[in-house]
Amino acid sequence: MDFALNDDHLALRDAVQRFCNGEYPVQHRGNRETADQSSKRRVAMAELGLLGLPFGAEVGGSELGSVEVMLVATELGRALGDGAFISSTVMAGQLLARLGNTAQRQQWLTPMSRGMSVAAVALYEDGARYQWQRSLTRAVAAGQGWVLNGRKTLILNGDGATLLLVVARTTGEPGDRDGLTVLAVDANSPGVCVNGFDTLDGRRAAHINFQDVVLSADRVLGVVGNAADDVEAALDATVAALCAEAVGAVDALLVHTADHLRTRKQFGAPLAKFQVLQHRVADIAISLEMLKSMACAAAMAVQGNDRNQRMRLVSAAKALVSQKGREIGLAVIQLHGAMGMTDECRVGHYVKRLLVIGQLFGDADWHLKRMTQIY
Repeated sequence: MDFALNDDHLALRDAVQRFCNGEYPVQHRGNRETADQSSKRRVAMAELGLLGLPFGAEVGGSELGSVEVMLVATELGRALGDGAFISSTVMAGQLLARLGNTAQRQQWLTPMSRGMSVAAVALYEDGARYQWQRSLTRAVAAGQGWVLNGRKTLILNGDGATLLLVVARTTGEPGDRDGLTVLAVDANSPGVCVNGFDTLDGRRAAHINFQDVVLSADRVLGVVGNAADDVEAALDATVAALCAEAVGAVDALLVHTADHLRTRKQFGAPLAKFQVLQHRVADIAISLEMLKSMACAAAMAVQGNDRNQRMRLVSAAKALVSQKGREIGLAVIQLHGAMGMTDECRVGHYVKRLLVIGQLFGDADWHLKRMTQIY
């Protein structure tokens, strides 16, 4: 694989860096966003073309691929930025692009690319952990449409979304790969109850109940009962983007830690003069290079057509991110001392984000097991 960045990639990376430096000042990175801040930043991202980055030109997108998404996610990770980029643009956008017909893509992707709406994917359920195929949420045919009932959990940015893409069972039993369908539900529809909450890293998620939600036939994305492969592909693209975000966060942690060791003194000398601490920083730098390589490999695999290779490399990258993210986070906290976990010290915010990324969409054990099933 060729991991070299071309001039267009470098220009995109530099543009996102400038955006992040302006919208996410270093001293405020990791602070909880207000609804007004989130809305303004999302509009700014749309004006920069980031929210439509992977979409088709017919809906206002740039028709770029997973490598460009990786570059954006990395810079957002470095700045602890959000803008619902991964949950809405990548995850929900992938589902709409893969399953939606022309009218559906125009209806929902166009306002998303302009920053006028946010979509969220309602995938997981109580007791199923990462096994999204074990859906108990059901959509039953009724007249010319569908009636949706069930409960979905840990929906990223779910309480700020205007559109919910719900993975529901239309036929078969929980655990069956066949029989899953994606339905587009307006968040303000009668029967939709959203319970939002803060996550460990200061972001937002929601549990959502669907009770007798009536949907017209045009709310079905793709072929009824045949959504599993596309959900899996969208999920892999999301995980690859999360791995790239983790790379940016680790890179920022390395910079913060090196600066701290150069300025903090013990026994009359900067901490950076102590060889054992130099070795620990070197270990973090080596781990960062490993993470960069795997994030690149995952992004390129998502862009390819080999399903097994995509699944192997995405799971390999996510397992490494989950393991190294926690390991690096603990090391950085120790190198900073107790102040590392205070809100005033930025490194604590990065560590919290890495810990959350490590658990999202499958932890290290889950992805290692997935890899053994592919091989």
